[in-house]
Amino acid sequence: MAMLTERARPRVVREHPNAGWFAVGAVCFGAFMGQLDASIVTLTFPALQREFGAPLAAVQWVSLAYLLTLVGLLAAVGRIADAVGRKLTYGYGFAVFTAASVACGLAPTLGMLVGFRILQAVGAAMLQANSVALVVTSVPKAKARAALGVQAAAQALGLALGPAVGGLLVGTVGWRWVFLVNVPVGILGLVAGRFLLPRTRERSPLGRRFDGAGVALLATTSTAILLALSGLSGLGLPAWSIPALTVLGVLAALGFAWRERRASNPIVRLSVLRPPAVSWGLAGALCGYLVLFGPLTLLPQVLGDHGIAGLVLTSLPAGFAVAALAAERILPASFGPRGRSVTGAAISAAGCLAVLAAGGSAGLTGVSLFLVGLGLGVFIPANNSSIMAAIPATMSATGGGLVNMARGLGTALGVALVTLCLHAGSGAGVPLALSALAAGGAVAAVTGLSTGRGGPAGADARA
Repeated sequence: MAMLTERARPRVVREHPNAGWFAVGAVCFGAFMGQLDASIVTLTFPALQREFGAPLAAVQWVSLAYLLTLVGLLAAVGRIADAVGRKLTYGYGFAVFTAASVACGLAPTLGMLVGFRILQAVGAAMLQANSVALVVTSVPKAKARAALGVQAAAQALGLALGPAVGGLLVGTVGWRWVFLVNVPVGILGLVAGRFLLPRTRERSPLGRRFDGAGVALLATTSTAILLALSGLSGLGLPAWSIPALTVLGVLAALGFAWRERRASNPIVRLSVLRPPAVSWGLAGALCGYLVLFGPLTLLPQVLGDHGIAGLVLTSLPAGFAVAALAAERILPASFGPRGRSVTGAAISAAGCLAVLAAGGSAGLTGVSLFLVGLGLGVFIPANNSSIMAAIPATMSATGGGLVNMARGLGTALGVALVTLCLHAGSGAGVPLALSALAAGGAVAAVTGLSTGRGGPAGADARA
């Protein structure tokens, strides 16, 4: 069938000396749009609370439903794409994401908006699960690191622009345009993918051993735990449901571990987690993204959803982007992954405490958030380097998938933790949330102490 067949690039593109870089540019559309969407949506929370008359505990599911779906599907979609074709999956991912963005922008109720966000996450998983593979298979091996750097720059740009663009859109044309703004980028990405991406030359058949049960158990674990947290945060669930959801989450986690030990083709090989550099490093990655996205939920509740809030929040991803792109040039090579992990995480924790001390001043808050981002921009690449250095090269795809899972879960927990603190802390909710985020940074610093010293600084930092 034509719809299930990857079409060749035009000959003029295929034979061009820079054909590989054209493909990298096409992937950058998805990298930019994914990070823009991740950092822009929290700016809509106050407006959604007003329009739908819903508490923050309900509105947060606009983000949580998306993140949970993304985490649950990344490994599975990547495996499917290896079988049916990465270009094909990437192209349909753009189509699904763009169509779902239109649906989100037109959603008449909060429930429908959450449902369309789940559909949007399906498209995002089809994009993200293929992006690194498309980059590294499109250019010569000697250029792969540089190509991944270009992709990282597109991600950093989207992350940095998200709060400012979100604040501007919400304050002028309304929250619906936060989703509709994805449409022109999606159309450009869809066209670019069709004409610039190479076809998949080597495929890996799915066979009959796909670990669907593992995917279901992982999704049940994360969803049940976050629903229980939302119940504690004022979602309005029956009292009995909170302990029931907690038990369900624990049982699903145990079932997932049992399943992955016995599955012939598990989505997560638990043996990979044995080295402390991997297990502690993944815990650090989770804490790092918790600290990165927690303020993006907290500050709109404090500063409102107008342009000033977006400009202040932009300083956090801007600091992250500056450090992530410049640390390799500025920091000495002798300052290895362990030193960078501990130092960066400690700086981010100090930045959270500085936000607390800023006392609501927009200028001081912006400077403090830049400090948080700067620390995380040093910590996260170094932490990823330690994780990937401790994983055998033959299992590097598994390691990259685990890092992506930790990133998604950390982002979701950052949103849920801030919501819980604001609800439970009442008048002291903001100091409580900032203290919790600072504690997350401190835990990340401790995990840095437990990572190995192996691997050159920054190696595989973007895996």
